[in-house]
Amino acid sequence: MTETTPRSRRRVIAAAALATGILTGVAACAPGPSSGSPADTKKTTGPISTDPAKAGKVTLTEWDQNTDPGTNASTEALNKAFMKKYPNVTIKRVSRSFSDLKTTLKLALSSANPPDVVQANQGYPDMGAFVKAGLLQPVDTYAKAYGWDPSFPAQLLDLNRFTSDGKAWKTGNLYGVSQTGEIVGIYYNKAKLKSLGLSAPTTLPEFETALAKAKASGLQPISYGDATKSPGIHLFGVVQAATAGKAEVRKLVFNEGGAKWTDSGSLKAAATLRTWATKGYLGSGFNGKSEDQAVAAFSQGTSLFLVDGTWQSAALAPKMKNNVGFTALSPADGQPPLTQGGEGLAWAVTSKSKHPDVAAAYINFLVDQQGMQVAADNGNLPALPPTDYKPAADTVYAEVLAEWKAVSQKDGLLPYLDYTTPTFYDTLTAAVQELTAGQLTPNAFGAQLQSDYSSFQQGR
Repeated sequence: MTETTPRSRRRVIAAAALATGILTGVAACAPGPSSGSPADTKKTTGPISTDPAKAGKVTLTEWDQNTDPGTNASTEALNKAFMKKYPNVTIKRVSRSFSDLKTTLKLALSSANPPDVVQANQGYPDMGAFVKAGLLQPVDTYAKAYGWDPSFPAQLLDLNRFTSDGKAWKTGNLYGVSQTGEIVGIYYNKAKLKSLGLSAPTTLPEFETALAKAKASGLQPISYGDATKSPGIHLFGVVQAATAGKAEVRKLVFNEGGAKWTDSGSLKAAATLRTWATKGYLGSGFNGKSEDQAVAAFSQGTSLFLVDGTWQSAALAPKMKNNVGFTALSPADGQPPLTQGGEGLAWAVTSKSKHPDVAAAYINFLVDQQGMQVAADNGNLPALPPTDYKPAADTVYAEVLAEWKAVSQKDGLLPYLDYTTPTFYDTLTAAVQELTAGQLTPNAFGAQLQSDYSSFQQGR
């Protein structure tokens, strides 16, 4: 059974080509002990069963935010396959948009009848808060039983680790694993770009040149809708990567010190975004339009660009065929691309699940090689791509994989900005809306983010 709401998806750090060891910087720059640290030795204990067939009749409730076409299709297919393999298990699926999941999941986890398996967003706002409240259980024992430890690179697993008090991220116990990978980039209409005499932009100046030419020609430069708030994180993050650089962004998100949200790189990104809004590059009424509306408008050819994540490929490809391309920006000519990237939300076992062994077996079914193949077959970027995964040439899927490799091979993946503090998602999304609406100056925008950041640092 599936419960759905309007689609609005977003992200999270480090994936597909990670399986081949090409990611080196995102998690490696994190402070604190490694995954083998004694910082938190509490583990899931007791014997476990890896055979759901022996569990008797079970109803397994899972909550996810896989509402986009590709992720929804793969989740539906794998749920059916799991129930076919284990007829004694019935999966009850509740699928919500990312924003809806953020507002309802903690209440569901705290209820008397919580779900068994959930997708938990990494970082302090969600996973850290759930761990602190005792709502998720460590899955270290399951990781060993199913071989997640050797299959997933340590950099990837560490993003799903927390100490049991929820205070230290990327160390302590493991609380989940992810099925998909993702990066944020720029989708472009190939035919319209060619008509303007332009090629796919690879730097921020090239992108701004294209925006100006599109506007001058009467073509809407960017399809943008931020009613669900999360798109603003991606748009700002793409610009900030180019203006602030990876060292500064990582220091901010990983709370390493030595950087402020009021530094010149972040303020330049804010000023750039404000200028785009003023010049009409983002269209009109964008804070009242949804991400889905923006994606639909771009797919219909009403704009030149769409700034969004790789999870939108499965929505765009069927409508635009080979007329849609994907690119990521480099800080300067000749330098590798640099952008936000990540793994999909972690699949986690809730602390009150009555069937934790079945829940863990279900998660393994999603993330094993067959599960990754199903994800790929439905247009998703798998966290651990099958060895023979090779999308057809000239498709957006091939360009997504090429950009993913270009970013990750050269240490260009940056963390999503809302990981920064427990309250940063709300602070940042509201601030971006006010900035683009002209209600905040770039300096006031930076000060608002820095206030949240400083309060968190002082309370640690």
